[in-house]
Amino acid sequence: MNPATDPDPEVPGSGPAIAALGGGHGLYATLSAVRRLSDQVTAVVTVADDGGSSGRLRAELGVVPPGDLRMALAALAGDSDEVRTWTDTVQHRFGGTGALAGHSVGNLILAGLAEVAGDTVTALDMLGRVLDVRGRVLPMSPIPLDIEADVSGLESDPRVSRCIRGQVAVATTPGKVRRVRLIPADPPACRPALDAVCEADLVVLGPGSWFSSVIPHVLVPDLYEALLHTEALKVLVLNLAAEPGETAGFSAERHLHVLAQHAPDFRVDHVVVDAASVPEGREREHLSRSAARFGAKVSFVDVAESGTHRHDPAKLAGALETCLSSRGGMRAASGDGRENVSWQ
Repeated sequence: MNPATDPDPEVPGSGPAIAALGGGHGLYATLSAVRRLSDQVTAVVTVADDGGSSGRLRAELGVVPPGDLRMALAALAGDSDEVRTWTDTVQHRFGGTGALAGHSVGNLILAGLAEVAGDTVTALDMLGRVLDVRGRVLPMSPIPLDIEADVSGLESDPRVSRCIRGQVAVATTPGKVRRVRLIPADPPACRPALDAVCEADLVVLGPGSWFSSVIPHVLVPDLYEALLHTEALKVLVLNLAAEPGETAGFSAERHLHVLAQHAPDFRVDHVVVDAASVPEGREREHLSRSAARFGAKVSFVDVAESGTHRHDPAKLAGALETCLSSRGGMRAASGDGRENVSWQ
C-alpha cells in the first residue's frame, strides 16, 4: 500500500466518534468491539510499559514504548488480504537468541518511524495508513511514563506499604496495590488525544490491567480535565475477573472504589459488567450503589467469550450500542457543523 495516497486517518468517516482509552489486551478487546460500530475510532493508549520488547526499545532509544500502540493499530487494521499480511508481519515476534529475539516487527518499525519522522504521533499515522486503519491510534502522553505504586502485604506488618516502581513490577506484585502514581507526576497529554476525547460521542474506559492500563488515564491532568468536561457518553467496562498480582481478590465493586480514590470527581454514564461475573443478589446491589457514586447505571450483560475470561467483540459491541441508544443519537450540531443524526 502507498502511505502517500491511501486515505488519511483524520478524514471523517461514518458512525459516532468514539475514543477508547486503555492499553494492552484490554484495549485490543475494546477496539475490536467499537470498530463494528464506527470507523471514527481513536485509541488513546497508555505509555508506561517497561517490559519485553517495548521496555528494551524504551531503555535503548528513549522512545515511547511501542507495544500497546502496535496492538491498537492491529486491532483497527483493515480486512483486505494485503493488509492482513502487513498486520501479521507487524505483529510477528522474532524468535531465537540473538539481539532481535523477542522484538516484534511492529515495535521496531514504530521506533524507526518515530526517529525518522521526529515524533510518535506522525509515526503512528504513517503506519496506520499502511495498515488501512479507519481511525487513529495516539499515545496518552508524548513522553514515556513510569508507574509507581504503594503496595501492602510485602512486609511482616500488613499496615506497612512498600513503594514498587515499574509497570511490570506493579502488574506482577504479590502484594495488594493501594495506590498508583505517574512519574513525572504532572506529565503532558497528547494534544490530539485531548481533542479526540472532547469531540467524541462515546468515550470507553477499560477493560484492562486496572492500575497500569486504566487508572493512568485519569492521572494525566489535562486528559483528566478532558474526561471531566467532555459531552460524550462515558462508559466504563469492567474486567471479567480479577488479575493475579495487581487486582487479586478484587470484587467488581472494589474496582470502582479504587478508581474513585484516584479520580474522586470522575463521572460516567454506564458501567458494563459481564452478568456471569457478578452473582445476582447482594453483590449486584453493592456494585450498583458504587456505580451510583459515579452517576452511572450498571448494565449486567453477557459480554464474555464462552468459557474464557476474554470479552467477545460482537457481544461487547452490542452492549456499547445499547448504551449509545440510551442517548438517542449523536450530540446536536454545534459550531463545528456536526449533525444530530443517528448511527443506527
